[in-house]
Amino acid sequence: MNLLAVLCITFAITQAQIIPKELDTNHAKSFHPNFLANILEGLKNIWKNPSSGSRNQPYFIPGRTGIVHLFEWKFEDIALECERVLGPAGYGGVQVSPVNEYLVAENRPWWERYQPISFKINSRSGDEQQFSDMIKRCLRVGVRVYVDVVVNHMAAPGATSPLRGTAGSACDPAAREYPAVPFNRSHFHADCMITNYNNATNVRDCALVSLPDLDQSIPHVRKVIVEFLNHLIGLGVAGFRMDACKHMWPQDLEAIYNELDSLNPLFLFPPFAKPFIYQEVIDLGGEGVSVNEYTGLGVVTEFKWCLLIGEIFGGQKEASALQTLTKGGSSGTLMPSAQALVFVDNHDNQRGHGAGGDTILTYKRKSQYVQGVAFTLATDYGIPRIMSSYNFTNSDQGPPADSLQTIDSPGFDLENMFKNLRWITFKLVM
Repeated sequence: MNLLAVLCITFAITQAQIIPKELDTNHAKSFHPNFLANILEGLKNIWKNPSSGSRNQPYFIPGRTGIVHLFEWKFEDIALECERVLGPAGYGGVQVSPVNEYLVAENRPWWERYQPISFKINSRSGDEQQFSDMIKRCLRVGVRVYVDVVVNHMAAPGATSPLRGTAGSACDPAAREYPAVPFNRSHFHADCMITNYNNATNVRDCALVSLPDLDQSIPHVRKVIVEFLNHLIGLGVAGFRMDACKHMWPQDLEAIYNELDSLNPLFLFPPFAKPFIYQEVIDLGGEGVSVNEYTGLGVVTEFKWCLLIGEIFGGQKEASALQTLTKGGSSGTLMPSAQALVFVDNHDNQRGHGAGGDTILTYKRKSQYVQGVAFTLATDYGIPRIMSSYNFTNSDQGPPADSLQTIDSPGFDLENMFKNLRWITFKLVM
């Protein structure tokens, strides 16, 4: 990229007013003698050794680290959390719940987010304008945005038909008709259910808990997914958490990833940088699908970390086992550090879904949970992500909401943050 291009990008960035303080040492709102030099120096710090050919780079603003999953938060509240908490505390990024249109289910359970109806940006968190505004506000305080993406399947059949989505779109899952995309029966695998996790074909070509299974080898399906992800890239996101990757063929994911645009340089990304990809693959060993099939495509979620953290801080293993959770001690137990995203719990296993069972530490075990999260942030292994969820009493329960089902804004009470609050906001100084 030549100097003229860099200057044009720099000017566009300043006009958009998305300069984080790390790059504008004078906190300028207009040009002054040192402003352009400060921005160019800041961009140089981000762009040096960009690893632009890799999908393993989260592109944190220099001096920042860690991702916070703000599960089921509204975009406006996420922007405020970036400005008031995550930015000042030194966090590098925020993961947001799926942003596209999904099923409106009875009693509004959390899992409706994971049943897409279209790829319009319209959810309980807000619309596209609110999403775009959130990305810019978070970047101004140095926080990147990563989107949870569901493209393995579409919404499952319900008790009635048609079903409606958060943007008002109708669909008929039993007939595999999703006109707002559009998808029809020809875009799905043949009807079958996953029955054998030792059989990779069964795991990848059959339905996960009755969710109609998309066939990502079909050109139209790939095109729809690529267009959606590229639209998010254009809005300034830094990357994606790819849901349910063990249920998709690695070669299909690679074909999709290869068609993605470079990250938008107007949001302070290096030229030609690939989006950060972290893939959900639950692999505790002994099944037909291995994380090793996905590590060449991007970062992979290391679910063994959840188990080990739970066993150690839960008292089932000696403290000396913490050595396993470092770069130097992880060989043979965990995947290589550069390929791993680590976490104490996530939105699934804190509710008893997925792997781990009662071993998983959650906010409901306050002391051990705080210790486990603190260690995860402090160790040198992997990219850490922490969870900001809400208090729940049953595993289907959706986020706190008012009588119109509008999600409540989060609260925080330092004295009772794990007792009486409906929203649990874990705030640690990095």
